[in-house]
Amino acid sequence: MKKIIFSIMLLVLVVALAACGGSDEETKGNVDNDNSVKLGGSAGPYSDMLKKAIKPALEEKGYKVEIVEFSDYIQPNVALNDGSIDANLFQHSIYIENFSKENDMELTGLITVPTAPMGIYSNKYKSIEEVKDGATITIPNDPVNAARTFLILQDQGLIELDPNAEPLTVSEKDIKTNAKNLVFQPIEAGQLPRSVDSADLAAVPGNFALAADMNLLDALILENMPDRYRNLVAVTTANKDSQLAKDLVEIVEAPEFEGIIDAEFEGFGKPEWMENR
Repeated sequence: MKKIIFSIMLLVLVVALAACGGSDEETKGNVDNDNSVKLGGSAGPYSDMLKKAIKPALEEKGYKVEIVEFSDYIQPNVALNDGSIDANLFQHSIYIENFSKENDMELTGLITVPTAPMGIYSNKYKSIEEVKDGATITIPNDPVNAARTFLILQDQGLIELDPNAEPLTVSEKDIKTNAKNLVFQPIEAGQLPRSVDSADLAAVPGNFALAADMNLLDALILENMPDRYRNLVAVTTANKDSQLAKDLVEIVEAPEFEGIIDAEFEGFGKPEWMENR
């Protein structure tokens, strides 16, 4: 009798433990769990892109899709790495490579998507040609976005950079010629939209411009963005050949996706593969 009671108690304990374990797994993204997937994006245009251009297409393929929004640029990759989400959209190739290396993660970009470019904005001038000698320009105080600013200004003939400088890390010290004697004022990227009112020119990254309800097409010039700065859809390296990964690439490559971008994301620069097909 004691053996029977013990066996019943053991069975109840096993069932209870199994139930507890199952509840934890339900909170995680799982590509193979009845096609339920979680996609993460930074709040703003890229979570909107997931909602408008990717989620509906996945649902047509039979997926149950949940969009998870993040307010920083760290947690989307942490969540992807630990399996809380199945894919994310918020970062470019340089960022994901550095982040993966520094945090010992294996994350892989699947495909680049149209991305809001940096722009040079002004409430004082209506064109780059009007810029006066000694004009002030606010620029991002982080090295990556500052380098992007200097490359834009060089493309417009306002400065000339040392040809031997590394494009990804070029800085003010690499300026060989400053034709307009521009005065550079580095500030926090989040403050750049407001600086349009005080500075002669302001270099504003696309995501910050959109967050401040600025119209990308109001820029005097928009960045001719290299693909390495365009955002991408990312998964864990272990899932880069999964059916979900293949479906995500197929959706982004579809003409319907580009049509939604043209209609809903005006001013976003398209990657080379989309422009050249």
